[in-house]
Amino acid sequence: MSKKLTKRSEDYSKWYNEIVSMAELAEVSAVRGCMVIKPYGYAIWEKIQKELDKKFKETGHENAYFPLFVPKRLFEAEEKNAEGFAKECAVVTHYRLKNDPNKKGKLIVDEESKLDEELIVRPTSEAIIWNTYKNWIQSYRDLPIKINQWANVVRWEMRTRLFLRTAEFLWQEGHTAHSNKREAIQETKLINNLYKSFVEDFMSISVIAGTKSESEKFAGAEETYCIEALMQDGKALQAGTSHFLGQNFAKAFDVKFSNDDGSLDYVWATSWGVSTRLMGALIMSHGDDQGLVLPPKLSPYQIIIVPVFKGPDDLASINKYLENLKQQLDKLGIDYKIDERDNVSPGKKFNEYELKGVPIRLCVGLRDIDNKTIELFRRDEMKKLIIPISEASKRIEKLLSEIQENLLKKSKSFLSNNTKIANNYDEFKSMIEHGGFVLAHWDGTDDSEQKIKKETKATIRCIDDSFSEEGICIVSGKKSKQLVYFAKAY
Repeated sequence: MSKKLTKRSEDYSKWYNEIVSMAELAEVSAVRGCMVIKPYGYAIWEKIQKELDKKFKETGHENAYFPLFVPKRLFEAEEKNAEGFAKECAVVTHYRLKNDPNKKGKLIVDEESKLDEELIVRPTSEAIIWNTYKNWIQSYRDLPIKINQWANVVRWEMRTRLFLRTAEFLWQEGHTAHSNKREAIQETKLINNLYKSFVEDFMSISVIAGTKSESEKFAGAEETYCIEALMQDGKALQAGTSHFLGQNFAKAFDVKFSNDDGSLDYVWATSWGVSTRLMGALIMSHGDDQGLVLPPKLSPYQIIIVPVFKGPDDLASINKYLENLKQQLDKLGIDYKIDERDNVSPGKKFNEYELKGVPIRLCVGLRDIDNKTIELFRRDEMKKLIIPISEASKRIEKLLSEIQENLLKKSKSFLSNNTKIANNYDEFKSMIEHGGFVLAHWDGTDDSEQKIKKETKATIRCIDDSFSEEGICIVSGKKSKQLVYFAKAY
């Protein structure tokens, strides 16, 4: 904890990596491209998981679990999906090792254990789930099916960064089946709006919502809806996606149902997900040069209490002084932790919890007992004040709401201030170099999209139908139906 954090303005990437390490969120594992999520980081993920799980169940979804391994023939069934993920797949070819006769203590693959059919370690679960749904669905009475699973997936990334892009990561993936197109599209939009609400209300991150272009949509989808956030370095981060799959997977796995008139039809599908990438969004949206800044709703504990004492008698007096406050915090459902370590100085504790982004810090010493006061520190604004202990619980309850709202307000302001409109290609290129979202007219063709990507490294992040004014494409000069969001992205 003694190492000083690199400033964002000096090296944003290094700053990010140092926060992940120094705030004890995660670390690199012995497996290339994989991470160990440490208890403090996992506690944040658990709060994300708990709230999203609650929202899913409130909207009629149930949790289930499907196998990690997907038989290759099933994975190949939906061609676009298979092609889209092929380069990222880890493949199991054998099921046993044996001792190497030439090197004692070493193991080699037992060639006699070669699998009759190779297994794909799931990069996503549409194939195994739709093969299962075939057994579950016969009639319209079996629909809709609304299943979510919390799981890990493997995508063999070559260039990795903790939370943002790892070979294995945690996520939730929803997979629903419907009797008609309208209902499936409604489901897709419902979940995208749910993601937007969660990210803004609980993570205090302002996002834009809309659809992806043809080249950016999910492999195998008819339409991909998305939410996109803007990080402090001006790069976009895809925070969540919801896919209308049409009847593509139902046709690939021959999943039909009988309508109420007895006719057969293919099932309509959706899938949707968010991942531990949200942890990266949390760090890069709110963090400052002192470390993490956590919104109260997602902080492992909303308050850290640091008693200042010289021995057991002092600590006993302070704990007795805090007894009524602790009871009040418990009644209010406010999470707190008391740091009673006697081998770490109060100053080092302050630095540690500022780095970890704990929303409120309370400090109590013998002088506070005499004065009937308590020292309160607000992490988001780095402000300290002394208040009467009798007012502490009410002030804290109000302050936690203020911090949550303040972080979202800052995020909204940052998004607004870093979204520009480009009227021509030269203007666009200049704006993109400075980062942020750039709204520009696009003619809807892949040629224009790829030209922009090749020349500027910017991609279409989101198509928001509310920007429906017609114009001229900045690249081709052809007619454009609307402005779309471009940005460089993670």
